[in-house]
Amino acid sequence: METPQDPPVCSLGSRLRYGSLVNSVSSLGPDTTQTAAKPPRSSYVAIAVLCYINLLNYMERYTIAGVLSDIQMFFNISDSTAGLLQTVFICSFLLLAPLFGYLGDRYNRKYIMVGGLSVWLLTAAGSSFVSKSYFWLLVLLRALVGVGEASYSTIAPTIIGDLFTGGRRSIMICIFYIFIPVGSGLGYITGAGSASLTGDWHWALRITPLMGAVGLVLMVFLCPNPPRGAAETQGDGMTGHSSYLEDVKYLLKTKSYVWSSLGVTALAFLTGALAFWLPTFLSRAHVTQGLRASCSGDTCDSTDSFVFGAVTIVTGILGGALGTTLSRHLVGKFPQADPLICAAGMLGSVPCLFIIIFVASSSIPATYVFIFLGELLLSLNWVVLADILLYVVVPTRRATAEALQITVGHLLGDAGSPYLLGVISDAIRSSKPETHHWSFHSLKYSLILCPFVGILGGMFFLITTLYITEDRKEVQRLVEADLQPQKGPTPDSSMEMSNKITD
Repeated sequence: METPQDPPVCSLGSRLRYGSLVNSVSSLGPDTTQTAAKPPRSSYVAIAVLCYINLLNYMERYTIAGVLSDIQMFFNISDSTAGLLQTVFICSFLLLAPLFGYLGDRYNRKYIMVGGLSVWLLTAAGSSFVSKSYFWLLVLLRALVGVGEASYSTIAPTIIGDLFTGGRRSIMICIFYIFIPVGSGLGYITGAGSASLTGDWHWALRITPLMGAVGLVLMVFLCPNPPRGAAETQGDGMTGHSSYLEDVKYLLKTKSYVWSSLGVTALAFLTGALAFWLPTFLSRAHVTQGLRASCSGDTCDSTDSFVFGAVTIVTGILGGALGTTLSRHLVGKFPQADPLICAAGMLGSVPCLFIIIFVASSSIPATYVFIFLGELLLSLNWVVLADILLYVVVPTRRATAEALQITVGHLLGDAGSPYLLGVISDAIRSSKPETHHWSFHSLKYSLILCPFVGILGGMFFLITTLYITEDRKEVQRLVEADLQPQKGPTPDSSMEMSNKITD
């Protein structure tokens, strides 16, 4: 079997070769040496709908961070209590992900997503009407918002995997995951902008539910429920009759999946903590340097949320495209290129994080430069990680794989990191009298934990390189075995993947 060939760069107008999945399940079967059939137009419409809803999911998730200072002042809560808002959301998200993964591998995925999105709309809209004396209700509603996101995040990528194959699938996965940082950045911007225009942070939480109602209608009428494995089997689909326990045992034996999932966990811890706290950290840095007055009245200055949101959007797009480009040029020479790119992104971000933490007290412009570089390096990983999961897990177990990766990643990652950093910040701040200067430094010292988590994540991805080639071959074997009763024996059992397949 030849080494995997070049994955496509995520750009328009270029002639795309089959991606890192050329040696994966996307290119399996007896017809792999022929040009892949062009997907119907409805598949591209479905992708547009899925990307739109993915955008809204992440907009809603980070709207809270965009108006966090306003929320803290409104409810008069500490850093640790404020971090709890993100923690309860992520906890419900991760606890329900395995359930939706199980359902997604066995029942109608469209109906599951429609139901989850309906819950998300109601609870997200409801959280915008919470008054000052009912902070506990805001916490509860934030937890329920996780129901909708758990159903969507575990299932949507598997539908993309069943609508497209080869280079087209790589490009669609690239586009889908680029909407994560784009949505996150827009969350900061729309949240801060709405609060600034209306003078009331509650309005910030009403934008995405209104847009989500449109997404729900589009999903009902335009999103299909393709057979599982349809792209790999020319529309026939694959059937699986395993129990959930058997699925979990299979995934635990797939070492590249296990180690890359631990890397995802470290990445989630890091990005979750930074996304939640950096705008507040930068705002406090401005106050400490005397460049801005502290919060007064009913609102705080939202400039940092605007700028941080814009940086997140730009670095997300550039990082996703750059990660795919690097994979395209390296994977032909190095079969382990994908996890190596992830390791380089994590380890490369560590010096940037140290500089961000210690330069913020003296130079805001320099801090933003290294925020840009750090986020760019971390953004290399998202598309590549999605590709890895798709080609080391068989189609009938992908929703379960997505769900377990989400559960572990969020449980040990961003479910606790915002709250943990808030607790550390409060503990440090309590050692001295309360001042704006000490409030900034207590949060600064708590952020020092992040670079060390980045080092740990880089090590996990380096370990993944030891197993990824063999795990990819095992998936090939399993899918070919499933195809043989339907398509007949493979014409040549030693058939090699063509290097010249194009879309």
